[in-house]
Amino acid sequence: MDRIEKLQQFLLQNPTDSFLKHALALEYIKLQQDEKALNLFESIIAADENYVGTYYHLGNLLFKLKNTQKAIAVFEKGMQMAKLLKDGHAYNELQAALEEIQDI
Repeated sequence: MDRIEKLQQFLLQNPTDSFLKHALALEYIKLQQDEKALNLFESIIAADENYVGTYYHLGNLLFKLKNTQKAIAVFEKGMQMAKLLKDGHAYNELQAALEEIQDI
């Protein structure tokens, strides 16, 4: 059983687990199944906006898909959430990603 199948099995048992959804989305990105990853990342944020790690990956995916304005909005929202949650590491990563795409 490959990683995607294992994660899907775990999700059947825990369908609202943000960590499992996030891990599955990252696996989809590795396989260039960007739409599947996008849908999962967006569902995580919709259900659990405090899952800060997803903002970084969602923003990068949106930028890769040429949706720069939405990527910027995601990074900014992630920075707000990281600040609210006092997660300095996530805030700094999101800020760096935002600055990088704004410089392009």
